[in-house]
Amino acid sequence: MGTGSLALAVVGSGIMATDLTSNVGLQLLINAGATGAILWLLISLFGPISGAHFNPVVSWIFYLRKESSVAQTLSFTIAQIIGAISGTLLANLIFTRDAYQESSKVRGGWNILLSETVATAGLVFLIFHFIAQKQSEKIAAGVALFIFAAYFFTSSTSFANPAITVGRTFTDSFAGISPASVPAFIPAQIVGAAIGYLAARYFASHHTKESS
Repeated sequence: MGTGSLALAVVGSGIMATDLTSNVGLQLLINAGATGAILWLLISLFGPISGAHFNPVVSWIFYLRKESSVAQTLSFTIAQIIGAISGTLLANLIFTRDAYQESSKVRGGWNILLSETVATAGLVFLIFHFIAQKQSEKIAAGVALFIFAAYFFTSSTSFANPAITVGRTFTDSFAGISPASVPAFIPAQIVGAAIGYLAARYFASHHTKESS
């Protein structure tokens, strides 16, 4: 439900934005604002229920930390992908488009992949830094604000989520991504997640040493 709602907000606000204005900057602002707002609400709402696992790379890091089992992590991943696709299809229907579409929006180039690496690294670092600092209550606001900002400082507009990336192949709209772009996008996100987590661990260990 969480990942589906996130996909619905991302794709739906993208379609609404293009219906409202032809100004690309304003379209991006609408899309970013809706995404940031829904992230804050969804993490706050579902955090106490499932840990707000809307992102496979985050879920698998929890597995590597031995905080979840393989079965649970696979279940999360499957639910995230199904949710992302379902939310995208629902957004298409809400705006009277064909439910099933294939995006024609190619997002390629080394700069786009670097962008996804940076965006995912920042997102993962933020989450696990707050956890290490025992400030998990700040994650909802932190993630929402980071993704809002990253829409504007990354050339990829900060997908930073493999499940949402897959889901967005099912809409030929402002928020879409061509299936041909996905095989490069997801590895970049995985690399970014690894960098972000290692950075969070480094800062956590450094802080511990300084405190002692």
